[in-house]
Amino acid sequence: MSYLETTHNVYKDAALTPDVGLCCTTNPIWELPGLKIPKIMQEMNYGCGSTVHARDLTNNPKMLYVGVGGGMELLQFAYFNRQKNGVVGIDVVDEMLEASRKNFKEAEALNPWFKSDFVELKKGDAMRLPVEDNSIDVAAQNCLFNIFKADDLKQAIAEMYRVLKPHGKLVMSDPTCEQPMNDALRNDERLRALCLSGSLSIAEYVKALTDAGFGTIEIRARKPYRILDPKHYPTDDLIYIESIEVAAIKDPMPNDGPCIFTGKAAIYYGEDDYFDDKAGHVLIKNQPLAVCDKTAGALTSLKREDIFISKSTYHYDGGGCC
Repeated sequence: MSYLETTHNVYKDAALTPDVGLCCTTNPIWELPGLKIPKIMQEMNYGCGSTVHARDLTNNPKMLYVGVGGGMELLQFAYFNRQKNGVVGIDVVDEMLEASRKNFKEAEALNPWFKSDFVELKKGDAMRLPVEDNSIDVAAQNCLFNIFKADDLKQAIAEMYRVLKPHGKLVMSDPTCEQPMNDALRNDERLRALCLSGSLSIAEYVKALTDAGFGTIEIRARKPYRILDPKHYPTDDLIYIESIEVAAIKDPMPNDGPCIFTGKAAIYYGEDDYFDDKAGHVLIKNQPLAVCDKTAGALTSLKREDIFISKSTYHYDGGGCC
């Protein structure tokens, strides 16, 4: 049995019998006017963060969600769209698709504004999306890509890039790990399916996105996730796993490399009212400017005593140098 077959079976079982807390921490339940989440959706909330960000969802975007779970984030996306087939949900597990259909009926009863046909559910897998090129404004996946091994991950990201419109966004939440994992962990198919042993480092995760052509990367959140301890897992070391929320934007790749935002800011505190680096960045005195890592490096190389560059906070909420 391949690791993808193991994953399929894990989530088939989770569709038939909801497993609260399966593999992932509970991602946020949005508290929005007129939005009520059915209890069954909360019980089938198999995600490690949120991919729903209001600033991504203006002007009725066409949305794609891969790995539907119980449908909670599909419902949240539909809240911002409210058009027939405005959100496309794709899953390879028939039982999960059927569970979502049933859950949407409950959502209709709780939410007068919601209709099940706001969400178009399709059978398909992340490596072969049944979606046209350049047709999606916002694509999302939550706690799915970390399951894939290298070649499958590369293909899944390439597919997301293919279906996005120019400047479209791929919004993701996945576990990450900065420590090495032994082969026993990496090769345990069930632990991989449970969103644990497939975790990449943040640098590896971001590189997979930029290698696919995404010119702008935003790391929006970095949070504690799980511990793998020697008493319960095949490891001699205590392993700390985090989760991150990331947006990869289908911007053209800059000639000098991607713009990767990890939550750094530049502050000019010199004698003048502002500092212009003549490279497109103007720092107003004592006004923090969010900067990508590339710009932070360029400003640091100037060796000025009146510019402060903060460390990465791994929290970025827009604006800044690019």
